[in-house]
Amino acid sequence: MKAFQKVSNRAVLIFFAWAMLVTACKKDDEPGTATPVADAIDPGEAKGGDVLTLTGKGLSGITSIVFEKDSVPAGFNPNFNTDNALIFRVPDTASGGAQNILITNRSGKQVKVAFNVIALPSVTSASNYNFSAGESLTLTGNNLQDVSAVKLTGTSTVLTIVSKSKKQLVITLPATTLNSSFLDITNSTGTITTTQEFVNRDVAYHIFTDNYGAGWDNGSWGAASVSTEVFKAGTASFKATYGKGNWSANGFASWSIGFDYSPDYKYLTFWIKGGAKDRTFFITGDQRDGGYGNSDTSAPILVPATVWTYYKVPLSTLKLWSKGTKSKQLGFFIQGPDDQDETLHFDDVMVIK
Repeated sequence: MKAFQKVSNRAVLIFFAWAMLVTACKKDDEPGTATPVADAIDPGEAKGGDVLTLTGKGLSGITSIVFEKDSVPAGFNPNFNTDNALIFRVPDTASGGAQNILITNRSGKQVKVAFNVIALPSVTSASNYNFSAGESLTLTGNNLQDVSAVKLTGTSTVLTIVSKSKKQLVITLPATTLNSSFLDITNSTGTITTTQEFVNRDVAYHIFTDNYGAGWDNGSWGAASVSTEVFKAGTASFKATYGKGNWSANGFASWSIGFDYSPDYKYLTFWIKGGAKDRTFFITGDQRDGGYGNSDTSAPILVPATVWTYYKVPLSTLKLWSKGTKSKQLGFFIQGPDDQDETLHFDDVMVIK
């Protein structure tokens, strides 16, 4: 009897062990539970937003895709994936350089795929597009945390990097005789040239910066003055109020000296901080075809409310010297405003070569 009990107990143990083995094998055979296998990824390097295709086995149960450097997750649609193919995009926020992509399924099993993220620096905006020697500017964009060098395009002039993060880069501009320049920015992936051009305030022709340029003064029809309340750069701006229903032109005049024409001049640049509402203003000048003010609406600019907006207007289209070679007035005219007074601030009103 005891021998029979021993045989029975042994049989039960063997049965349970066999059952557990079968269960484990069945679980491993279920789709998406086995360790995923990566055969190839195409392409082997790409930039943010590009589509990647991973081929292999056991890819239908993937629940997580993470780019290893800085642990950046990648979104994907499981409906597009099969057991043999996984489709996803490189995240726009992925950090550049060689790294693994960590691919995990619902059982927590993981495969690592070697990959290279192309993450060139990019600049979408700047705190200012004008500079003076020693002035710092903040560039906003992406992939700026590992920037190693910034230069004035086409030169060996290196700018000082004050601070850097993934989305922002603070630089100090050098003294230069260039009228304007793009920037060459280098990080671990490579070098780009900015689409933004930066104007050298130190060599530009000044109509108004922190004060009136040489020979220039207030030439407004309405209330206007130098103001230290609000400014884009330096310590002051030109504050001009447009009275309700006045159809006024506020701006600058150089009665005694005038502004002589030169074919070297290429652009009129300025910053405007808008009033309470979006408004359309018109650039006006005494030597333009339409004269100063006089309902000339051939050079419109949209001025958004309450924010600083940068303008760079080609002189070839503005024609400030169409009627003569010495311009004495430059202003900003509005047909109205009809509903209320509007106060604008102007800064860095310059002409550049």
